[in-house]
Amino acid sequence: MKILIVGGVAGGASTAARLRRNDEKNNIILFEKGGYISFANCGLPYYIGDVITEKENLILQTPEKFNKRFNIDVRINSEIIRVDCNLKRVLVKNLLTGETYTEGYDKLVLSPGAKPIVPPMKGTEQNHVFTLRNIPDTYAIKDFINKQHPKSCAVVGGGFIGIEMAENLVELGLDVSVIEAAPHVMAPIDMDTSHEVHNYIRAKGINLYLNSRGIEITPELVILHNGKEVAADMVIMSIGVSPETEFLKNSEIQLGQRGEIVVDEYMQTSAPDIFALGDAVGVKNIVSKRQVIIPLASPANKQGRIVADNICGKEKKYKGSQGTSIMKLFDMTVAVTGEKEESLLRNEIPYSKIFTYSASHASYYPCSVMMSIKLLFAPDSGKILGAQIVGYDGVDKRIDSIANAVRFGMTVYDLQEMELAYAPPFSSAKDPVNMAGYVASNVIEGIMKLFYIEDIPFISEDEVVLDVRTDEEYDDDHIENSIHIPLDNLRERLIELDKNKKIYIVCQIGLRGYIAQRILEQNGFNTRNLSGGYRLYSVSKMDMKQEGAINRKCLPCGK
Repeated sequence: MKILIVGGVAGGASTAARLRRNDEKNNIILFEKGGYISFANCGLPYYIGDVITEKENLILQTPEKFNKRFNIDVRINSEIIRVDCNLKRVLVKNLLTGETYTEGYDKLVLSPGAKPIVPPMKGTEQNHVFTLRNIPDTYAIKDFINKQHPKSCAVVGGGFIGIEMAENLVELGLDVSVIEAAPHVMAPIDMDTSHEVHNYIRAKGINLYLNSRGIEITPELVILHNGKEVAADMVIMSIGVSPETEFLKNSEIQLGQRGEIVVDEYMQTSAPDIFALGDAVGVKNIVSKRQVIIPLASPANKQGRIVADNICGKEKKYKGSQGTSIMKLFDMTVAVTGEKEESLLRNEIPYSKIFTYSASHASYYPCSVMMSIKLLFAPDSGKILGAQIVGYDGVDKRIDSIANAVRFGMTVYDLQEMELAYAPPFSSAKDPVNMAGYVASNVIEGIMKLFYIEDIPFISEDEVVLDVRTDEEYDDDHIENSIHIPLDNLRERLIELDKNKKIYIVCQIGLRGYIAQRILEQNGFNTRNLSGGYRLYSVSKMDMKQEGAINRKCLPCGK
């Protein structure tokens, strides 16, 4: 067979290599619009921040080495500008010479990737405004920093790449601002999870502008929709990507509403003998069953293997994506898998949620740190729908455990049963994943009744907020109008509480609140326990206070 592959980065390169391993005799041609194939695009921010110091480390394969190892005709600087599904050929443009030519195929693989979204802002054409998607983008940013020595940078967009860029620019000594149009950074997480992330970002000296949209870029500023002016000697546009599928619009290949290529479970398009994969395709979300775009390297590589096997007659299915992601933010780690609460609400999928705080390893072993886990699960069966974790050490292995649970349809009861590696330097006898399972099962069985930080403003005067923390904790700060009875004194002071009033229990992280709830419920009280405890409430309170402070510090002119 003669097989053409459009796109030579993660998905395209993995397809080509698998095709060759499957069959030595196929004629395989790989077209890449850029000048590089199989480069480490997830590592690009770290080259800019001098974490990765050698250019060569970003390039996983050169066209010459790829050809020598896999006997594949690699054509870089070659753009596919048209696909003729009837005649089974593509029109290729050599970007160095400008010449065009046609190439026929027996099978065609589309892995064109995605391109950065540049919003309709005045001033985006200036030479201090950049996007970051490929090797030339990276070199351009690095050269600008080395030659122009900017003092400030505005990152427009608070997604994973935008936040990683902000971190690396701070490490280079720049004054960095992040401008995000949404109410919180990192779209895959929820607002309540993002509070701690926002506070940490600000603590690292980054100026964070939420609910803010840039409308104009000048040589020294980004002007926001509300008139505020953000200092910026350079600007990184990082508001997201869109499928790079313009060349397919006049073909017979079906595209979705956002320009994504529509594929079936075999990664085959609507046109015969044409397959597609990677950032440019829509895939099934394994939780919601909706078609989504998930531009991640891991799914792209898996899809490449499946496409190659299907071309060679093996009939492999791609079962869907769940968007498992993880990000380093200075010393903090933020990780997510499955659906978030905002998406479950939007898709009208019933769910329950819990927040737990657990130590990264045995608390008596030095240097343990807390991590927060938000677990989403079906309220009846306990099937796990998603999770978000914010912490420091050990977040990666916990999100991987829950990601497997989401992938294989497991329940919160399965989390309890997981036998995970334990030794004091690495975990606790009850791992944070087990603890999340225990708490969630208590909710399903009605043993633990919860309320959440968003419910606090709606608690009426006829109801009671009971703080069961220690005297020191309560005196340090507490929810307004709450009454205070320390947990260890609760049994002897039950007479102070009115059984006709619903009682909302608050402790530091939820554990003592649960113990108090069991005492009160068995004595005839109607209670709710604050999920995530006062710790979650306090980080949300601090986040809102700091966001308000940004507005108060602005002068009348907006600066």
